Formats: sequence, structure tokens, C-alpha cells
Amino acid sequence: MPLVHIELIEGRSPEQLKQMVQDVTEAISKNTGAPKEHVHIVLSEMQKNHYAVGGILKSDEK
Repeated sequence: MPLVHIELIEGRSPEQLKQMVQDVTEAISKNTGAPKEHVHIVLSEMQKNHYAVGGILKSDEK
């Protein structure tokens, strides 16, 4: 049972998330031979003020 964790900054539409999990499921199934119904995906969305790069919060970027 492949288990995939995806962490990303909030802001994608439900349609974008749905397409992403379909694409990831397809890729995992294709490359591991696991049936699609055995591929588990956990999405974790972070608020922009909870993620920083180079000491700058994503919420502070222009």
C-alpha cells in the first residue's frame, strides 16, 4: 500500500487538488504496480503565515 504525503501552501481550488491526486495516483500505480485503489494520499495545506523560505514568511512576499 503506497502512502503519499503531500504538503503544500493553501490556495488551490478543489478541482486542482482533485486533478493532482488523480495524477499522483496514476504515477504511483504505473511505477510501482500497485492497484490504484491501494494508493493512499494525504494532503496537508499550510497557511501562508505558517511557512517561510530564507527567513521570510510566504504571507509577507509581494
